[in-house]
Amino acid sequence: MRAWLLDSLAGIDKLRLADVPDPTPAPGEVVLDVHLAALNPADRYLAEGQYPARPPMPHILGRDGAGVVSAVGPDLPTLPGMPPVRPGDRFAVLRGETGVSRWGTFAQRVAVPVESLVPIPPGWSEEQAAGATLVYLTAYQALTNWPDLPPRATVLVTGASGGVGVASVQLSAAMGHTVIGLSRDEQKRQRVKELGAGAVFDPADKTWRRAVKELTNNRGVDLAIDNIGGTLLPEVIDTLGYNGRVSLVGRLAGPVPQFNTATMFFRRLKMGGVAVGTYSNTEARAAWSTILALLSGIGARPLVDKVFPLEILPQAFDHLARGPMGKVLLRVKA
Repeated sequence: MRAWLLDSLAGIDKLRLADVPDPTPAPGEVVLDVHLAALNPADRYLAEGQYPARPPMPHILGRDGAGVVSAVGPDLPTLPGMPPVRPGDRFAVLRGETGVSRWGTFAQRVAVPVESLVPIPPGWSEEQAAGATLVYLTAYQALTNWPDLPPRATVLVTGASGGVGVASVQLSAAMGHTVIGLSRDEQKRQRVKELGAGAVFDPADKTWRRAVKELTNNRGVDLAIDNIGGTLLPEVIDTLGYNGRVSLVGRLAGPVPQFNTATMFFRRLKMGGVAVGTYSNTEARAAWSTILALLSGIGARPLVDKVFPLEILPQAFDHLARGPMGKVLLRVKA
């Protein structure tokens, strides 16, 4: 099969497209013929050695995707709410070790533990399902990390047009929260509003923090979901109200320079990291079920920005780095 191989932690630019043997399913596993795979910033972090995982080399990246079961191993468990898995069944890959410690979906086939599969939701296309699981689980954890969050909170989402950003806007709206987004692109700001945000501001506009405070009657934001980091994070913290919280998801803008911890003191602010890898399989499946119910309640679907052929994966990562509107995918099978 054709696959993109990572030979060392030297970055995405060092990936090479090569032929490797087809996977064989071990007990409890299936082989999925990959139709579509999704790109995530975490793939780049792993390739650059900025991620805790250190998989054996060569490694195949790709944490989520969708396709058709072509082979099943022995001793397949039966999962609650799912019929027995058979060749020809269509599935998406749920959170697990796929693409992290074991070979992932940037390949024509991938061996996956059966508990890491979920059916493609009714009414969803393969494209919508292929890039949904990781970003929606991430957004869900960012929103539910805080048991004391008000039931009708004001939620600020940075990088609101990206994969986790879109998922955060949709799920926040579905939960009944008031959503404020940040995006540098005017067309994307309008699209984020259509997805459920009540207001969207340009973080490059020096007045955006004042506008957020005015919008909240100077009460401030209850929760910020930060996908960006860098110099924007201290500005985000400035918009928080008393007992405000920050769910730290990404660092697309790099490290936070000259951070003054005193800005956290007097409003009793809290920060917490988001790591979907801490979910057990049972927790991930339960969260996914809740996510589907929330999206169904507002008639929302995942948003796909662009689909690239497998052969030009580097260009797909370049597009991801420029800031898409939703998910970037690879079409593995034409």
